[in-house]
Amino acid sequence: MKIATWNVNSLNVRLAHTLRWLEENQPDVLALQELKLDQDKFPESAFADIGYNAAWNGQKTYNGVAILSKEPLENIDINMPALNDPQKRVIAATVNNIRIICSYCVNGESIESDKFKYKQQWFQELHEYVKQQLLQYPATILLGDFNIAPNDIDVYDLQQWQNKVLCSPQERSWFKQLTELGLIDSLHYLHPNEAHYTWWDYRMNMFKRKLGLRIDHILISQTLVPQLQAANVDTAPRGWERPSDHAPVTAILTS
Repeated sequence: MKIATWNVNSLNVRLAHTLRWLEENQPDVLALQELKLDQDKFPESAFADIGYNAAWNGQKTYNGVAILSKEPLENIDINMPALNDPQKRVIAATVNNIRIICSYCVNGESIESDKFKYKQQWFQELHEYVKQQLLQYPATILLGDFNIAPNDIDVYDLQQWQNKVLCSPQERSWFKQLTELGLIDSLHYLHPNEAHYTWWDYRMNMFKRKLGLRIDHILISQTLVPQLQAANVDTAPRGWERPSDHAPVTAILTS
């Protein structure tokens, strides 16, 4: 089973990219973030035409998440029930008895901002939500844009980013709390000593200079670890015309 996540940074702008990547790579499941589309504007038929079912939680201009799957999507949930939040950042569904939770986590802006306080609250709610999901679905995958680089190796310049949003000790502790629920960071688990970036700022030729951060992740529950065969970042789409600033991340599990 090939499972992938990609922050497309506007599905309207990147629909052709998304369809191209799906046809070239044939993932069984693709989680999308930053749709930036109203619920009724989602291009469901475009994905159905190439063999994908879809569930989505849309929002105009900002946010929005979706799960695409070759197999039927069951027990679909949107948002986190305990968090009264208008921002559309979470969708979950079951595919072949595996619970898929797609999340577009809060950025936080800066560690001094009110948005950072919101990020802390949001991750607290995500922790409780995932904890409950794991009780109901022992085989769970939490994936998406976490807006956290959890390890020093995930940052191109640690000194420059130290104590800044995305890389602060506080955020890394929130990420660790998620893993302590029994989730494994699939890419780091298989490649602990290799730098893999998933996001590059549009400015200053950061992608061409290979100056990025790893903030998109696929976390799998302990029950799935024996099935984990591979994990990688596909940097090719970041070099396409008018690309997203993120690249797809993929994990492969045996049946």
